[in-house]
Amino acid sequence: MDKYSEIRVPISKDNPSIMRRESKCVLCGKCKDVCKKKIGVAGYWKYDSEDIVCINCGQCANVCPVESITEKDDTDKLLSALQDKTKTVVIMTSPAVRVSLGELFGLKPGDFVAGKMVSALKKLGADYVFDVVFGADLTIMEEASELIERVKSGNNLPQFTSCCPAWVKFVETFYPKFIPNLSSCKSPISMQASVIKNYFSKKIGKLPSDIVLVAMTPCVAKKFEIKREELRGLYGQDTDIVVTVREMGKLLKRKRIDLNKLNESEYDKAFPTGSGAGLIFGTSGGVMEAAVRTAYHLTTGQNPPADLLKFKKLRGYKDVKTASVNLLGKEVKLCVIFGTLSARAVLDKLKTKKYDMIEVMACPNGCVGGGGQPKQVDNDTAVTLRGNSLYTHEEKMKERSSYENLVLKGVYDEFLLAPLSEKAKKYLHTTYHERKYSK
Repeated sequence: MDKYSEIRVPISKDNPSIMRRESKCVLCGKCKDVCKKKIGVAGYWKYDSEDIVCINCGQCANVCPVESITEKDDTDKLLSALQDKTKTVVIMTSPAVRVSLGELFGLKPGDFVAGKMVSALKKLGADYVFDVVFGADLTIMEEASELIERVKSGNNLPQFTSCCPAWVKFVETFYPKFIPNLSSCKSPISMQASVIKNYFSKKIGKLPSDIVLVAMTPCVAKKFEIKREELRGLYGQDTDIVVTVREMGKLLKRKRIDLNKLNESEYDKAFPTGSGAGLIFGTSGGVMEAAVRTAYHLTTGQNPPADLLKFKKLRGYKDVKTASVNLLGKEVKLCVIFGTLSARAVLDKLKTKKYDMIEVMACPNGCVGGGGQPKQVDNDTAVTLRGNSLYTHEEKMKERSSYENLVLKGVYDEFLLAPLSEKAKKYLHTTYHERKYSK
């Protein structure tokens, strides 16, 4: 066990997400402070145990002032894949990275650089660049359908979102009794990865093993998630490599690719982009808002009204937000949370405070504040600007709800058949398990 565990968070050598450079640590205690006061992990398990508890959120790396704690760098793995001419390299980009990558090239938080980012990744050598907003739409079609089934039956309510791997691991570790409440949906990255390996590979005449699938994310917990046994297919991992925004920024500079000097390009056509609902997945409340839009359509046959296309009660930089919506003739109660310490407070009161759906993101304001995002002196302002940028661009999009995504409809028609079908459950859904630790 770490001899400085009273001051800082211990990090195991086999942690897939983060590492510590001992020579740089100044024992400031900021890592433990954020882990205890925001994430709710430090202080909730015995530090004299050999089993180090970490939910892999990476917020300790975000607050480390001396770069002692960083994400585990996987850029060499990516470079190796790009140099292997027998492999087809696919890079897919998460919703939140397009409003943060520019910061590493002198731009402001929230500057929208999707087109330049695609150009940069192509210049780096990617064979295909796809948008995980498509995967977010896929998630919503499954998750909204799952919510409707649960509301009808009354079973396993509230339904918890499952797109944040740090939150999922938090439930598995500290609140295993609520595992049945987690949506069985894989995260958007894992859903899209499964579709690429099992559907797109056939479209281009490749074996799944011929494709190296790289996720560019704001999140270090994804480095943990892709190694979950529950997500392994016959060919191995769905997603092969995860690189954070910070890693990709460093790699582009290493290869002398300047984002500011590039023209804009579009995502490749197989999964070109998605709806506005998928785009706002990158900020706290976005998953819930997206789910409500589609659930409303699935239960009424109508498009959501204006107040559901801008669900104000689910927006804003507040760690716990509540609202309700009428579905199936019932008042469906909603709760949106960021910060797993805040989630503790809600979970501990579920016997008396009833909800039907709860969205939780471990990081500040959701993925826009992820553990792999660029560091800013005023982090609260940065994550707010990034989130606001996603909302601003979403309002300009023609397709605002996931069910309107025509490419997605094609994938269901040709491959998945329908939400919650047997094929959908096989490729898009998963299971969870309790994680033991010393209390």
